[in-house]
Amino acid sequence: MYTIQGYEKVKSLEEAYELNQKKSSAVFGGGMWLRLGNRAIGKAIDLSDLGLDKIEETEEAFIIGCMTSLRDIECHEGMNRYFHGMMKETLRGIVGTQFRNTATLGGSLYQRFGFSDPLTAFLALDTTIEMYAGGRIPLDEFVSMDYDRDILVRVHVKKNGRKAAYQSFRNTKTDFPVLSVGVSRLDSQWKITVGARPARAVVAENSGKLSEILSENLMKEASEAAIRQFASAVSEKVRFGSNMRASSEYRRILSEILIYRAVRDVLSQSEEGKM
Repeated sequence: MYTIQGYEKVKSLEEAYELNQKKSSAVFGGGMWLRLGNRAIGKAIDLSDLGLDKIEETEEAFIIGCMTSLRDIECHEGMNRYFHGMMKETLRGIVGTQFRNTATLGGSLYQRFGFSDPLTAFLALDTTIEMYAGGRIPLDEFVSMDYDRDILVRVHVKKNGRKAAYQSFRNTKTDFPVLSVGVSRLDSQWKITVGARPARAVVAENSGKLSEILSENLMKEASEAAIRQFASAVSEKVRFGSNMRASSEYRRILSEILIYRAVRDVLSQSEEGKM
């Protein structure tokens, strides 16, 4: 639950940034995740008049404004076509359609929640975060940074031919994920991200170097044993914790299964591209 003492619909990012320097202020996106905490907000800063609720597609990237709703991303034909339905798979399990119509990408990524499906998925892609004062920061770096008073403006996702897939497991439909996994492949290098550990999503250490397990001579018809070996090797590089949803050991076992499924998905995309 939260309370708001003041409200300001800003006319510029500069105005928003200045207002946000007070600790009692908060950028108000959809306001959906704020409900998880108990906070008195001195000034709610509304960015909805700044035109940051759009998805722009260029030859090099998808550029997503921070006020873009999760539902708009879920239904975006260009992103789903390019990433083989990954966005729809990532977002469809988040609470419900009404919630996703209001929750924004900026709010979902900036907070870096451990349970964040979007964070796990976008981390598996070539994603950079555009901050008002801090400029462009790779999401790989942003995820481990301390919180500050800067404002997330846009998210840039490269279109470089990377194949990607997303998998998650929930105890019940629309609940927070027990574990989530993003897998992507660019040429022969693989990138694996694991979220809901239950800590923040991370890139599996040395997942690129582990790619030799699925070397080029196995890519066309990768054996079940090779894929399972790869999934097991990657999961051993990730640290898991326990909470009310699952134990650390259960999460480790789940990670092998989800990585395996996502790798199979990515390999099938690669084969479709050769046809």
